[in-house]
Order: sequence, then structure tokens, then C-alpha cells
Amino acid sequence: MRSAYLYLVCSFAIFFGLVCSSGCSGARGMSAPAPASAQGAVPQFGHVVLLVEENHSYASVIGNSAMPYLNSLAKRYGLATNYYADIHQSIGNYFMLTTGQLITTDDSFTGTVDADNLARELLAAGKTWKAYAESLPSVGYTGGDVYPYFEHHNPFSYFSDVRNSSAQLQNLVPFTQFAVDLGNNQLPNFSFIVPNAEHDAHDCPGGGPQCDDGLRLSTADQWLQANIAPLLASSTFQKDGLLVIVFDESFDIDMANGGGHVPLLVISPRAKPGYQSTTFYQHQSTLRMLIEATGAKAFPGASSSAPDMGEFFR
Repeated sequence: MRSAYLYLVCSFAIFFGLVCSSGCSGARGMSAPAPASAQGAVPQFGHVVLLVEENHSYASVIGNSAMPYLNSLAKRYGLATNYYADIHQSIGNYFMLTTGQLITTDDSFTGTVDADNLARELLAAGKTWKAYAESLPSVGYTGGDVYPYFEHHNPFSYFSDVRNSSAQLQNLVPFTQFAVDLGNNQLPNFSFIVPNAEHDAHDCPGGGPQCDDGLRLSTADQWLQANIAPLLASSTFQKDGLLVIVFDESFDIDMANGGGHVPLLVISPRAKPGYQSTTFYQHQSTLRMLIEATGAKAFPGASSSAPDMGEFFR
């Protein structure tokens, strides 16, 4: 009788869109829904690219005439309108994007990270990857900041899977290699693009301490157009490409949900055109999407239970 009663209760709840209690799990084999989006799964892509910009809020970027190229992409492809960084400072957000954990909030951190991470799961699935870092001093460099290169914007350089492998260290390359690999149709399955501090909206052009914020944004936008437009136009990307652009954190005064309100763009021939999501997401959901999109092995850290971003794809 109890099983029949539970079945009727759960059927009623599902019909009216209610949430079953834990007792429903025993009713004729019914179980709680998986965290994946009900609106569709994230498709797998041959070439996935993540690019992270710096220290600006959603309101300061979306609709700002200082960033016409980025805003044109936001209108054409997918835009997350209810997306929040996890914390201040930068490094914790970069680690959340790649490990599903904050790891540290110290931007001067120099330690080796043993936690499960995106590089490890890509390798476990037989996928290829590279981190293309602008102003990186040399291939395989893990020696800290050398301005305008910030190591704490390049989380792959901390992972034990990379630091302890002479082969994987070769995947930490200067950004100049990106155009070469794109031109030779040799992009890896996953690319992480790291603009330097003068081109990611972090600092003023030339490294000066003070400038109009519009100049920071316009410089970052011009860099994006010069370096990303060729990617989007390439036959490689048009065939099976996905580009995700996200800001690591908002302004320091914006503490909402840990790191403030920031924009995220989902750009792909398979993205819903002109789509705007109002779903609440954070960086762990982006990591989940990257794992699914690349076909990597498993979900590190908080990405395993993060809301799925399948709604962006058709």
C-alpha cells in the first residue's frame, strides 16, 4: 500500500511541476532528475576554445560602445545574462573554471596543484590541449609573473599533470603559436587563450596605472577582433568549433554570489542565434560545459553537480 501511495503522490507532483521528497525515490524505481539541462544536452565539438577577460561587470560590458566587437558576438550568438563569478581574487575563478575548486585566493600563489583538473580529464579521454598565453616568456614556462604575462591567469601552469611532465609542459606556449596552429589546421581539441594584462581589460595599454576604463575595454575589444575573428571565420571552427568568452570576476565592490555579475558568451555555429539565458550559472557550470563539449573523461570538483548549459545549443 505504501508503494502505491507514494507512486500516486509522485505522479501528482510531477504532473503539477512540484518537487518530490526523498520518499519518492522508492516509488516504482523513480529517481531524482540528473543535473543536466532539460532543454538539451551540450553537443561534442572537435575544437573547443576558452578565453577569459578580466575584472569587469556585466553592466560595464554588455551594451558598452567601447566594445562593439564583443557586443556584436553577444547579439549574434548566446549570452548568459544571470552569470556570476565565484570569488575575488582572480586566481580562485581561474581554478574554478579548470578544477571545480577555488584552490586559493592568493594571486601570488606559486605551488603545484594536485587536484583533479581539466587537463587531466582531457588526457584521460585521449584529447589534446594547449594553453596559448600572450607574452609567455618561453614554451613550458612556470616561473611566475613576468609582466605583462600573469601566471595566475594561466591555471594550467600550476597543475601537477603539467609541471611533472616534460611532454605536457610543451603545451604551455606563447600566443603567437595560436595563429600558426590555426593556419596549419592543427588546433588541439581544447585551447585556453590567455591575453596579457594589457589586452584582457585588466590594465591600461602600455601598463600605466591610470586610464579611462573605456580605453581598457576598447583595447581588449580590438585585440579580440584582431585575434578571434580569424578563428571564427576558419573552416576548422565552422565545422566543429565552440568558443566561450567569460570575464573572471566583476569589480571588487560587486560581491554578489561571491565574485559579482559578469557576462559569458557561447559562440558556435551550433549555438542558438541571438539567445539570452536567464538561468543562474557560475564558473563550475562553464567547466561542466567544457568537459561535455570536449568529451573529456569526468567532471572535476563542483562541475559534477553544477547546472548544465545545454540550453545554449540547438
